[in-house]
Amino acid sequence: MTDQPLEVRRTAKLFIGGKFPRSESARSFEVLDRHGNFLANASLASRKDARDAVVAARAAFAGWSGATAYNRGQVIYRVAEIMQGRREQFIDELSAWIDKSAAETEVDQAIDRLVWFAGWADKLAMVTGSNNPVAGPYFNFSVPEPTGVVAGLAPQNNALLDLVEMIASAVISGNTVVVVASFEVPLPSVSLGEVIATSDVPGGVINILTGDAKEIAPWLASHMDVNGLDLSGITDAERAQSLESDAAENLKRVLRPGSGLSGLARIKCWLETKTVWHPRGM
Repeated sequence: MTDQPLEVRRTAKLFIGGKFPRSESARSFEVLDRHGNFLANASLASRKDARDAVVAARAAFAGWSGATAYNRGQVIYRVAEIMQGRREQFIDELSAWIDKSAAETEVDQAIDRLVWFAGWADKLAMVTGSNNPVAGPYFNFSVPEPTGVVAGLAPQNNALLDLVEMIASAVISGNTVVVVASFEVPLPSVSLGEVIATSDVPGGVINILTGDAKEIAPWLASHMDVNGLDLSGITDAERAQSLESDAAENLKRVLRPGSGLSGLARIKCWLETKTVWHPRGM
């Protein structure tokens, strides 16, 4: 009898509440490279997993939104530093689907994007807040506040770069997020979860699900504890319209696909304005 080598297949897990659970349903799907070769198994998130992620995000919202803007920026800077230290790993993973030079460019841009968003953390109040002239002996001003829990559907292309922008643009202002990673290219998002877990990001602020967005997205769109829905990763107009209708039922903020928003404009999507009246002192 000839000894056969034991084949051990990696199963990439979900990232919920700062931990790495398997899917509640114990289901997984095969991850293939651009040539159809097997790479790994990835957990197939269920509605129960999505619900756990929303619960974790909601629980983390008060602490994260209550942190100082400077501290939030420093935490995201730290994520960028750790990601820089694992740059080659991210390049190797992306190279399974795109050529290496494109993978290098995308990873470097993703790191730069994190640094850019981190730099805006303590400057948002200066560019989005205002003093408002009013009649009478009153002082009136507006200040930005986070929307709450934002759910996002990552695109299939630029799976790492767009995922980073989707996450960073929301959390930098105090929101917490639940994102569904690319079904075709999930491994970089799993590694991003590992980076976040080893950083100072509190558990529950960022939650990453792998699996079929078609199954999870309608549930997230109609969930009462989700306050915003980022549909920028969807290319099917009919599906996006259906999800937007579901979100409208409970007055969610929605970032539509094809909006072309990036940078500061994207940050503002997940900010609300609080107006304060106060009598003038003598």
